[in-house]
Amino acid sequence: MLGIYSGPSVDLSGLDNEHPELPPNIAKYFINFTDFYMVFGDFEVCPLEPEKAGVMQAACIESAKNVVAKK
Repeated sequence: MLGIYSGPSVDLSGLDNEHPELPPNIAKYFINFTDFYMVFGDFEVCPLEPEKAGVMQAACIESAKNVVAKK
């Protein structure tokens, strides 16, 4: 499981994961928080910390292709 943050310079102990910077082709689905979308695609993610078994790993989304969103 991944926790999505803005990027490597972010403070992982802060609240950046509440509104992380996202590529424009997926950010548009998170502008209005009264609408809920499930977003599927091929995501390129960048880990921000080492992987640990059973623990959510901090990462950022570098890019997204073949994006499909369902309300």
